[in-house]
Amino acid sequence: MSRSFLETPIDELVSKLKVDEKIALLGAPNWWNTNAIPRLKIPALKMSDGPNGVRGASHFLSTPAQCLPCETSMASTFDTELIHDVGVFLAEEAKLKASVILLAPTCNIQRTPLGGRAFESFSEDPHLSGTLTAAYINGLQSRGVASAIKHFVANDQESERTAAESVMSDRALREIYLYPFMLAQKLSEPWSFMTAYGRLHGVHCSENPELLDGILRKEWGFDGIIMSDWYVAFRHGVYGTDQSINAGLDLEMPGPPRWRTAFLIQHCLSSQKLKMPTLDERAHKMLTFIQKMARIHPDIVFGDGTERSRDSPEMRKFCRKLAGDGMVLLKNTGNFLPITPTKVKKIAVIGPNAKGNVISGGGSAALKPTYVVTPWDGLVQNAPKGVDIKYELGCYAHKYLPTLESYLKTPKGESGWVCAFFKHDAQGNPTEQVAEYVLQDTRIKLNDFLPAGLTPTWTIKLKGLLTMDKTAAYELGLTVAGRAKLWIDGKLTIDNWTNQRPGDFFYGQGTVEEKATVNLKAGSPVELLVEYTNTVGASSEDDGVDKGNSQPALMRGVRIGGAEKIDPDKAINDAIALAAKSDVVVFVGGLTPEWESEGFDRPTLDMPGRQNELIAKLGQANPNTVVCIQAGSAVAMPWVQHVNGIVQAWYSGNEVGNALADILYGDVNPSGKLSLTLPACMEDMPSYLNLQSENGQIHYREDLFVGYKHYQARNIKPLFPFGFGLSYTKFLLSNLSISAVTSHDESFSVAVNATIANVGSVTGSGVVQLYITLPDIGLTTPSLQLKGFAKARDLAAGTSQTVKISLDKYAISYWNTPKKAWYANAGEYHVLVGTSSDDLPLKGSFKLKQTFSWSGL
Repeated sequence: MSRSFLETPIDELVSKLKVDEKIALLGAPNWWNTNAIPRLKIPALKMSDGPNGVRGASHFLSTPAQCLPCETSMASTFDTELIHDVGVFLAEEAKLKASVILLAPTCNIQRTPLGGRAFESFSEDPHLSGTLTAAYINGLQSRGVASAIKHFVANDQESERTAAESVMSDRALREIYLYPFMLAQKLSEPWSFMTAYGRLHGVHCSENPELLDGILRKEWGFDGIIMSDWYVAFRHGVYGTDQSINAGLDLEMPGPPRWRTAFLIQHCLSSQKLKMPTLDERAHKMLTFIQKMARIHPDIVFGDGTERSRDSPEMRKFCRKLAGDGMVLLKNTGNFLPITPTKVKKIAVIGPNAKGNVISGGGSAALKPTYVVTPWDGLVQNAPKGVDIKYELGCYAHKYLPTLESYLKTPKGESGWVCAFFKHDAQGNPTEQVAEYVLQDTRIKLNDFLPAGLTPTWTIKLKGLLTMDKTAAYELGLTVAGRAKLWIDGKLTIDNWTNQRPGDFFYGQGTVEEKATVNLKAGSPVELLVEYTNTVGASSEDDGVDKGNSQPALMRGVRIGGAEKIDPDKAINDAIALAAKSDVVVFVGGLTPEWESEGFDRPTLDMPGRQNELIAKLGQANPNTVVCIQAGSAVAMPWVQHVNGIVQAWYSGNEVGNALADILYGDVNPSGKLSLTLPACMEDMPSYLNLQSENGQIHYREDLFVGYKHYQARNIKPLFPFGFGLSYTKFLLSNLSISAVTSHDESFSVAVNATIANVGSVTGSGVVQLYITLPDIGLTTPSLQLKGFAKARDLAAGTSQTVKISLDKYAISYWNTPKKAWYANAGEYHVLVGTSSDDLPLKGSFKLKQTFSWSGL
């Protein structure tokens, strides 16, 4: 009897592979799986997107999942143990989705708060980013799920992200952008890496031998697999056939492959642009990884692939705690928070996000949640007895009209609406129906799923009964990548088919949102019908004749939204009137996944719509207004002096409402600390003059001075500094002690102790932050660099705790560019300890007697 795949040595497996099978291992059959080799009983592996949840294998038929807070929120906990638990939590979620690889975490640097994926990254600081990345990965991999840490490296904004070269000094590359990946490799040894879209030193990261083979494999000792980022329409994470294979990229994703086809690779082999030992090496890496995962999870890897969801009181409690611990109290003038029934009888809840399902940023991080507790739900359900809560919208702030699934029923009375797929005849007309599904979303994405039996071009018809709960005029919107029309009760209402206008829907491959106004009566259903085809858009010539051709669209999707048509001035005035007669105003606004998403960068720090105007007027009507900002990064706050309270609530996942209520009502004492600096204006941002790609290059001219390092060097006062966050109690730091240096080489070690005391009146958790100042090294260097932190949890009033922070060679080293190595120079190192980057009351120092250098990890 032949040995099974799990028992066969990898060298033996490689020797048995045919050339076409080796090629198959380096690509994929679809969006989420590797290729199986049935002849040798080699299984496929399934993966899924993160980093704040596990979406599963389909945008179209999504399996509900738990949605955790975004990574900027996670980083604001400054809690490695909690983030380790996040990894454990997500590993169990991944296994329920039949996945053994999570495409997470993202540990790029928040170089600019305007970056479309800024919310996916932990911080502007490389030490905080790397430390928490490692904690996340250790939790994930402790349960046998592989981390695909991403995006390696310098994928820090979306501007021309597949073409632009990130131009930076070697020191900035090493000390800022590679640093968190380096820490993660040292502390957690990820099992896989995902490359960035862009270029470094003129070469795309996915085909960059200096980066993949030189730094990652040889210098850092990484022995897992390296995969590409995914393609979106014309954008792709792989840019050629032989270059990426020779550089060390093991897996092109997703499939079917565009470059690693049998024809192209055989051509490269025959021309000796690619040699068989290199192909064998890539196949060896893939087989080693597949065998490892199959041994850990044979029940999943050889299982039926069924996706499942889970929910329990314990899980909800964890999500709620994680969300609450990440929220940052930025302002509390007069200590009017927390809201208690002894002080407050009437609460006004106002804002565009108050009743919205704003739980995550957009793009790869988006998922279908198992449930959502909105801010309104949480504030009402957790309100103290005797408190009256009323709501006003105040203003809209959406980019696209809100989705309508909660107002839809199928003709049979089920929740949602029916989606039917049709083949096309030779003339491109829909004929035979091949499949039918009930969907719970009016955002339809079809890139990673199609039913069997379709022709190259095809049609879907979406039908449901739309019933609104208020008699009013409603604005409906239809956005499409492809072509579509919308009918209400048989009447053509929106035509986004005949003459289309390009827009930024679906990563810039779709149209603008075409709108129409209809009058709807409360409780009276109307038939909503959308017909969509995957063919490219029609001509916009003036004769109105449909001249669309029959070529399939590269991206496939359609989105339907709608909302009551309001008088904007009246909505603001109604909100001001309610605020004036309330004891406290809670405003919930900020951004949404349509404003902050993969695929584009924000053009401004300003919040959309008339939010800034509304908040200022609310504060004038009632200064006891607390503004709760839902966003993954910084927003402008021109009203900051008009309100007494501000909470940075981030994107907090499906428990956002309960967590926000916990903070505002004082059931949880806020302990979050800003994981990034909040600038007073765009012009203060370190990267302000170098945000976009120019002639194919993004210049990182701020160099090492990213985030707080820039503000301190330029003596610019930010709106709120890095590491800042208030509490309902007060903490006092004392008794700084620094142990003697234990060595003068790579085993360097120093222990720093400090006492944190709760000198307030309620229990709270406090974060101690440690910054290092290097001696004069003859080079321009930031004056302060975070190199350690610790969290004292649940300190009772009147008690104290001694925290210990250990420093190693990473804390004292800089990259010596001419020597191409890390150096720690002899001299005096200053240690500053406090509760934020601009509040460092404890100061000390230690001396390093001898300079030493090191490389690797």
